[in-house]
Amino acid sequence: MANIKSQKKRIITNEKARQRNRSVKSSLKTATKKVHTAVEAGDKESALKFAHDACRTLDKAASKGVIHKNQAANRKSGLMTLVNEMS
Repeated sequence: MANIKSQKKRIITNEKARQRNRSVKSSLKTATKKVHTAVEAGDKESALKFAHDACRTLDKAASKGVIHKNQAANRKSGLMTLVNEMS
């Protein structure tokens, strides 16, 4: 444990941010998984709905700095490509 007061505060702040980021990343994985499950089931309508929800979640995560904006863009592109390739 640190002896410096500001470092002690920093440790607490970093832990809070880590927990928050972990929660957001978990919700990203869940949203992405919903899209993949709908695509595997062959349900284009629900896959498109879940893809829009996932895109919104990715944008929020990027705006909060949890993931990089380019990573969010790449993931959104991949999801939409997956949905649009459905017959």
